[in-house]
Amino acid sequence: MITLKAVPKVNVDGFYIEDTLVDDAFSGVVPFYSEQEYGFLNNELDQENTGSTKSEISGYTVGIPVIPGLFIPRFDIKAWNDYQDAIKEAQEAYRELYSDWSAKPEDKRGEPPKASNPIQPTLWVEGLSPEEIEELTKPIPQEPTELDRIGAELVARELEALELKHQNEALGAQIVGLELRLLSVENQGGTTNV
Repeated sequence: MITLKAVPKVNVDGFYIEDTLVDDAFSGVVPFYSEQEYGFLNNELDQENTGSTKSEISGYTVGIPVIPGLFIPRFDIKAWNDYQDAIKEAQEAYRELYSDWSAKPEDKRGEPPKASNPIQPTLWVEGLSPEEIEELTKPIPQEPTELDRIGAELVARELEALELKHQNEALGAQIVGLELRLLSVENQGGTTNV
């Protein structure tokens, strides 16, 4: 049974295009091609128009997953090629060390050399500049909607009503106080000017 996985396709500049399905064992970076037709005039063949096709790299299928969080993912093809060169150099250095080690007599060899590949660099990078990201993420000032305006007006009216209620309660307390003073004076049998 063949199992498939989705891997990214990028254009020749490394910018993500889409995902494509490949065999689950796929890894690395492989170019894909497009054919372009070139017409030319062939004078020796009765001046007929004939055509020729030429394959050009259109992009790459990349077996390395895209790093999440990038606005516009871009695969660094130069870093990938440099990394592949560093792997080849490390393998060649290991072959030389192993060849030198195996050429020694067994009692003088010691431990065999160990192969080590260079650490893979970060190959997916942000395709946008910091300025483009800042512009893209800048909050957009929004005009208040009719609902926002009505809501703000309602809050203002409620605050006015609360203030009037507070003023009415204060006036009511003053009136009650005056009435109590008046009753007190009347109960004492005197008259007073309020």
